Amino acid sequence: MFLEGKKIVVMGVANNKSIAWGCAKAMKDQGASLIYTYQNERMEKQLAKLAQADDLLVECDVASDESIRRAFSTIETRVGKIDGLVHAIAYSKKEELGGNISDVSRDGYALAQDISAFSLIAVSKAAKPLLNKGAGIVTLTYMGSERAIPNYNVMGIAKAALEASVRYLAAEMAHVGVHVNGISAGAIKTLAVSGVSGYKDLIKESDSRTADGVGVSIEEVGQTAAFLVSPLASGVIGDIIYVDKGVHLT
Repeated sequence: MFLEGKKIVVMGVANNKSIAWGCAKAMKDQGASLIYTYQNERMEKQLAKLAQADDLLVECDVASDESIRRAFSTIETRVGKIDGLVHAIAYSKKEELGGNISDVSRDGYALAQDISAFSLIAVSKAAKPLLNKGAGIVTLTYMGSERAIPNYNVMGIAKAALEASVRYLAAEMAHVGVHVNGISAGAIKTLAVSGVSGYKDLIKESDSRTADGVGVSIEEVGQTAAFLVSPLASGVIGDIIYVDKGVHLT
């Protein structure tokens, strides 16, 4: 188990269909101890149903610098140094996803960027003093960062910013022995994807374009994330790894 004795922070588990949950399960299977963050009391109740007794749950609203500071201060107090961070957080107003991108509001654009892209920079800054050498930071993105995916609009732009953030953070964090990467996951039915208009057609189309005709699973994404946070991936720096069973090839 290559994460035996490692302490990993997982941000963004909404329910048992979340990609973040697939990541958490894979890391647990590899021996990791997990620290989950949640946005508010409602999300805490959902997360508590999934977490095990020895997992630590910490409140962290990434829209607030003070909340981020408190969260990582709590983590430092409770567990000390950490060995990895999974950032699986994104949000935009549903009305900003459909229609014409030129109709997106200034506030809606800023909100998507703040929660979906800047939050990676903010939590990485807070985690940096706690990360052991050899630790990894992994975030989740999607092919809509590179292609104009129908009804993805402002989130696609936010994901493009997120991927650029990965590269700049990777260049910075490498100097302290921390590797930063992203996973571009295939379309999976999650709570986040269900906010995209016509998501069923999107998933159907994506599944039909996989190399084997079967859609990627949260477990498959999770297994890659487990590798990327580990010291085994110390030579993988600033990359976006596709875990979509070949959809990006065509």
